[in-house]
Amino acid sequence: MSDLIHTPHSASYSSVFQFSIRNPRFNNTSASRRPIAIITPITVSQVQSAVLCSRRHGLQVRVRSGGHDFEGMSYISSAPSQPFLLIDLINLRNVTVDVPTKSAWVQAGAVLGELYHSIASASGTLAFPAGICPSVGVGGHISGGGYGMLLRKYGMAADNVLDARLVDAEGRILDRAGMGEDVFWAIRGGGGNTYGVVVSWKVKLVPVPRRVTGFKVSKTSEGSLTKVIQRYQHVVDKLPDDLMIMLTLSRQTIIQAEFLGLYLGETESLLTVMKQSFPELELTEEGCTEMSWIESALYCAGYPKNTSYDELLNSRNSSSLQFAKLKAKSDYVQRPLPVRALQGIWRSFDQVEAGPPLVQMVPHGGRMSRISNSSIPYPHRSGNIYKIQYFASWFGEDKKVEKRHLHWINGLYRFMTPYVSNNPRGAYPNSRDLDLGVNDPVGRTSYKQARVWGEQYFKHNFERLARVKAAIDPSNFFRNEQSVPPFVRMTTGRV
Repeated sequence: MSDLIHTPHSASYSSVFQFSIRNPRFNNTSASRRPIAIITPITVSQVQSAVLCSRRHGLQVRVRSGGHDFEGMSYISSAPSQPFLLIDLINLRNVTVDVPTKSAWVQAGAVLGELYHSIASASGTLAFPAGICPSVGVGGHISGGGYGMLLRKYGMAADNVLDARLVDAEGRILDRAGMGEDVFWAIRGGGGNTYGVVVSWKVKLVPVPRRVTGFKVSKTSEGSLTKVIQRYQHVVDKLPDDLMIMLTLSRQTIIQAEFLGLYLGETESLLTVMKQSFPELELTEEGCTEMSWIESALYCAGYPKNTSYDELLNSRNSSSLQFAKLKAKSDYVQRPLPVRALQGIWRSFDQVEAGPPLVQMVPHGGRMSRISNSSIPYPHRSGNIYKIQYFASWFGEDKKVEKRHLHWINGLYRFMTPYVSNNPRGAYPNSRDLDLGVNDPVGRTSYKQARVWGEQYFKHNFERLARVKAAIDPSNFFRNEQSVPPFVRMTTGRV
């Protein structure tokens, strides 16, 4: 049992708690905000037992997959008065690929690198449309949507789920047929730790050519950079579905921009597309690299050239000490940013003394524009040119440094208000931001109160999510700072 249950009195507690933390901001969280015990189940029946035991003893439950939660909600609590149990799915990571049906069952504790490795080991022409970072947990990634370099071709990770197994608040194991279509809809992008514990997903694998083409183009001159970004904004959502170009803006000593591209085809065809649609990027044949899809997963993740794809099996083993502390925010851009907005971003970069600020643009369009806004809970489809992500990062324990970085990202977020979506201002569910609003710590938040932040993530889908919550978990057993509360209509007509 010592390998299964870890309490603060166990020698293993600290190492188990910290092992999957990918945001060191939460490494030194006070004991009152940490779990009173950590369960690392090796069977689904142990997940069931943990849920039932927690309910019996009046404990809350948090569920952790890969630990990339930006706000730490999967393993810490903002309510010291509410003791909770952490179910860490690290040992539930089996992947079974079925090539004839182009599908795979993957347990929620696996990380994307493990899933990609299993797919590539079984087929050279199948893939799964999910994230770039291989250490991200599958469970949390799909629960909040999940996107990567195949986004414009095949949509979100959550768009490509065929079935799931969920442990609900009653301890039952429910598949798609057992949970019903409403719950199955909600768990595909409606946020984790809300409807139960998803222990495994059946995902649809998608076809890719044996050879794809990747490229990385860097620009540093502010004058020409502005011109290139202006053109980027006008074409990036209209390019062929087979082409994805992400843009990351940063500053070391000067403003830098890296265009990361993946094309589902060969170099010659890509160069023809780029010459017609985006010649300003000045992409050359020498700047392109042809490779297999699994090699592109390593390439886009920043691995050195010629790294074996077996290295993806080590994705989980990075220490949190290697990561910077992080705060993230997100927006959606529906009209190209004017020059004054870009110049405002450049000026904001100059305000950060240490730790490179990042702004990332993730194009939509393509398949994303043809999927209904209510197909799954993720609603930011047609009409969005790209998602924009802001990152503040820093090292060390100096609270003054942390305060400066938080001040920077909050200031940039305010500055961007006139240039991004509104009514409501959109936010990406997997980039949780507690500044948008939080639930009552003891679970008394009403649907009306939660709409403040909920509609930013889910827009018109938030009410349906709350109604599903009321059906599957009316007592609000599964909850966190931004979980969806049950929809309850009072006799007065208020909710």
